[in-house]
Amino acid sequence: MNARHMLKRHARAVLALIALACLASVGGALFAQHRFGMEPCPWCILQRILFLAIAVVALLAAALPVGGPGRLSAVLSSVLVAGLGVAGGAAALYQNLVAAKLPSCDMTLADRIVSGLGLDAWQPEVFEVRSSCADAAVSLLGVPFELWSFGLFALITLIAAGLVLAAFMPEPDNM
Repeated sequence: MNARHMLKRHARAVLALIALACLASVGGALFAQHRFGMEPCPWCILQRILFLAIAVVALLAAALPVGGPGRLSAVLSSVLVAGLGVAGGAAALYQNLVAAKLPSCDMTLADRIVSGLGLDAWQPEVFEVRSSCADAAVSLLGVPFELWSFGLFALITLIAAGLVLAAFMPEPDNM
């Protein structure tokens, strides 16, 4: 059985694992923030929001029935997850290549999105910007935090794209 058939057969479990990975990523970021004082910049917070959005979409898709309209919803959800993954990957790359080198990331796209959503006022311990991009540049095992995020966003995007492709595969002939 090839990878696409495995994805098709276990799509709900894969979506649930994507959601779990996203929630674990945000949990790890919050742990690093509150335990080790690694304060987030606007691009960090934007990535948290995207990971949480992916988790919500993936969990809802995993809860849908397998056949009929549930199949279409799962495919559309996978497309949305892939799109959010691309957006998250772009945010992580921008943070690494541009924002981390700037003295201030005030009023950047990420800052406007975060403040525009009002999540920082609703849950400041999770969504409040507390650092500039240059100050938030931290490494884990020698790799910048945002590149770890990029890797997870890229993996999620590839898996979600695989789910979309697998949904359109014909069922194997049983002999």
